[in-house]
Amino acid sequence: MALSITVLLQKIHPSTRKHLPHISLSPRDQFRRVVASLIQAIMSDGTLTHSSTRAPVGLRKVPAYWYPYTTMAKMRWLGRELLEVVSTEFRDRSMEYYRYALESGVTTVNGKIAKPDTVIRDGDRIENIVHRHEPPVTSSPVKILHHDVEREFIVVDKPGSIPVHASGRYFKNTLIEILMNEFGYEKVYPVNRLDRLTSGLMIVPLSADCARRLTAEFQAGTVRKEYIARCKGEFPVFPPHQSEVVCEEPLLTVDRQMGLNVVHPAGKSAKTVFNRLHYDPKTDSSVVRCRPLTGRSHQIRVHLQFLGYPIANDPVYSDVKTWGETLGKGGIDITPSSDRSAPAPPPHLQPLTEAEGSPETLSKLPVPDVESSYENRTRRLLPRETGEDIGMGSPVPLSNEAVRIITNLRNKKDEDEDWSRWRDVVFRAKGALSPQGLKIKAPPPQNRRKRGGRGEFIPSVAETPNDIAHTHETPQATSYGSEVSMPQCVDEKISSSIGIVETGKTTCLIVPDPGSQELSDDTKKSTQLTTDEALRELSAEHAVGSHLIEESGNLYCSECYLPLHPDPKPEKLYIFLHALKYTTSLGEFEAEMPEWAAVGWEWDQS
Repeated sequence: MALSITVLLQKIHPSTRKHLPHISLSPRDQFRRVVASLIQAIMSDGTLTHSSTRAPVGLRKVPAYWYPYTTMAKMRWLGRELLEVVSTEFRDRSMEYYRYALESGVTTVNGKIAKPDTVIRDGDRIENIVHRHEPPVTSSPVKILHHDVEREFIVVDKPGSIPVHASGRYFKNTLIEILMNEFGYEKVYPVNRLDRLTSGLMIVPLSADCARRLTAEFQAGTVRKEYIARCKGEFPVFPPHQSEVVCEEPLLTVDRQMGLNVVHPAGKSAKTVFNRLHYDPKTDSSVVRCRPLTGRSHQIRVHLQFLGYPIANDPVYSDVKTWGETLGKGGIDITPSSDRSAPAPPPHLQPLTEAEGSPETLSKLPVPDVESSYENRTRRLLPRETGEDIGMGSPVPLSNEAVRIITNLRNKKDEDEDWSRWRDVVFRAKGALSPQGLKIKAPPPQNRRKRGGRGEFIPSVAETPNDIAHTHETPQATSYGSEVSMPQCVDEKISSSIGIVETGKTTCLIVPDPGSQELSDDTKKSTQLTTDEALRELSAEHAVGSHLIEESGNLYCSECYLPLHPDPKPEKLYIFLHALKYTTSLGEFEAEMPEWAAVGWEWDQS
C-alpha cells in the first residue's frame, strides 16, 4: 500500500503538491491524513498530469534568461584586474567577448560600474548581469522515494546530468530548484553531493536541524554508501577469501574548470572497495559494486581509472584522445613543468581567425561603438592568452602530461560545443551589450553582505530625474522565461542618457528605451543590428573567412550574440555510476538498479 501511495504522490501535478508541516498526531492518524490529502488532490485536479515545463522526449530545456549574479571577492582574485579574473575563471565565451561585456558596463563592484582594468580588493562585492544559457539536461524525472514528515527529510533518486547545486551555467536545471519549484518544498538542505553526471539516491533534509545531524554523520564517516558502476574491461575477480579489490590512492583536484582530479601524493587520503558483479564479453565491460569509505571528489571515477578499468562512458576519465591508450592506468607523471602554449583554433577555423583575428587574444583594435580605455595603454598578455591559466588554480605545479590532458579536455569541450568560442565574433558588429530596463538593488551594508548567490532585480523606479528616460517595468519572471527585456544598442548618443538613479536605499542602472519619444530622431535610427545584418557587415569588412560563419548554419542568440550549441544526445548526459544505497541513523534506503547494470546491456559507443 505504501509503495502505491508513493507512486501516486509522484504523479500529482506540481500545483497540487503540499509540503506538510510537522503535526503531533499518532502514526495511524498521520497515515489517514496523508491518504485524505491524496484523495482530495486527485479529485480537485481531475487528472494526474506531468509538469508542462518538460521539453520534447529526451531533453529538458530552459529558455535563456537574464540573471544577476552576485559574489564576494575570493582570495585568489585579490590584486588582479577584473578581465584577468573573469577570463581565467570562465571559458564559456571568448576573451574578446569578456572584454566587450565589461566595457559595456554590465558588471559592478560595490555598486559602481566596473571596467576591465578594475582591480579586485578584499571585501569587494561583484555583481554581474549575464544572459544565462543553461545546457539541456535529461528529461528523466526526479523521483521522491520517501518523505518522512516527522523527521523532516526526503529520499530522492536523481537522474544523471542534473547538478545538485547552482553552479556555472546551471541554475533552474538543478536538483534544489526542481524540488522547490516543481515539488513544492519550501526549503531543502542537501548535505552531500552527487556529481552532475552521476545518478542515484540522495537523502535531503528539509530543516536545518536535520541537516546538522546528517552532516555530522557524514563528517564522522559513519554513513555507509554503496554505488554501482559499469567499467571498461574485465574487472578482476578472486576466490571468496579475496573477493574485494581495494584502492587507497590519495586524490587531488588540479583543475576546477574541467573538474579534473588525479592520484597525487599531495592529495587527500581516499579509500574505495570494489567487487565485480558480472562481466559482459560482448561489450568488454564489467558491472562493479563500489563502496567509498571516504568522500573525495570523483573518488570512484579516479580510483577505477587508476586500476585500469575506467567507467565505460566517462567523458573525462575514459577518453583515449585525452589520456592516450593507457587511459591513465597507474596515474600520470607528476614532474613539474612550466611549459605552456597559447590556445590555437581548430584547423577548419584557422582561415577565419587569420582573417578576423583570434577571439582568444586581445592584441587587436577595440570593438567598434564600445568606448575602451583598456587597449589604449601598454599592457601585458593575460594568462589565458599565453596558456598560463592552465594550472593557476592547482595547489601543486603541473607536469607536461597534466597540462596536455587539461588542454585535451578543453578542446574536447570546445568540440562538443561546436567550437563556439572560436566563432564568437558576431558581437563585433553590434552595439554595447546593455539589457534594457534592467534594475538591480544596491549592495547591502558591508556587515550584511553575503558571499554569493543571486542578485535581485527590482520591478520599477518610483522617481527618476527629468533628463533620464523612463523604461518599462521589468517583466515578472516566469518559471522558464526571460526575466528582462532584450538588450538594445547603446551608441554614443544613447549612452549619454544612461544614468545611476538613487531612490532611498535603492540604486538603479537605467537604460532608456530606443523607442522612447524623449530620444532624438538620429538616436532612434541607431537601433540594434539583426544577426543577419551583423553577419553581412562582417562579411563586407572581411571577405576572407566570414563565409565560414554564414555557411556553417549555426545560430546566434539575438540578445547576447552567443553562438548556440547543438543539442547533446540524451544518452551522452550521464555516466554509468549510480548511488544505490545509503545507511544512516535515519535508516537504510535503496534506489532501483539502473537499466545499464543489467546483464547483456548494450549502448552506443560511438
